Formats: sequence, structure tokens, C-alpha cells
Amino acid sequence: MPRRARVQRRNILPDPIYASPALAKFINCVMLAGKKSTAQRIVYDAFEKVRRSSRREPLDVFDQAMRNVTPVIEVKPKRVGGATYQVPVE
Repeated sequence: MPRRARVQRRNILPDPIYASPALAKFINCVMLAGKKSTAQRIVYDAFEKVRRSSRREPLDVFDQAMRNVTPVIEVKPKRVGGATYQVPVE
């Protein structure tokens, strides 16, 4: 029986302009040294450039980019003899 209480996971609040939790997470990844306002300005300026150049909704472009970079198939290491092979898992 553990003496410590379980740590509660924090929910990521959506970003203030587009109300997207995925975009808020991306802004947190762009952030360096805790400078969130600078990271937000970088991302929102890039979104504005996307809006002007492609005339598409920037959040749709962002969601499509996130779908393009996610892996299609997952791999799991399997040890055979002395070698470890990456075996696809569905």
C-alpha cells in the first residue's frame, strides 16, 4: 500500500485564439526557456502567413500536417538470437 498519493495528470488548456489543445501542445514544444508569449507569436505569425499565401484555414493546414507526420504503422522490438529486429504491429 503506497503512502504517497497518486499524481493527478493536468489537462492541457486549449490555446486562446483557435481553442485547439493540439495547437497548445505544439506551442509548448516551440517554447524555449519558458517564453510562452514569444512561442505564441512565432506560431500565430506563421499561421497568418499560411492564411495569406494559401488562402486556407491555418488550423486545417496544421491538422493535415500533423496527420502527415504521424506514423502509419507501429513497430515493436523482438529479440531473435543475438539480434533485435523491429517487427511491425498493427
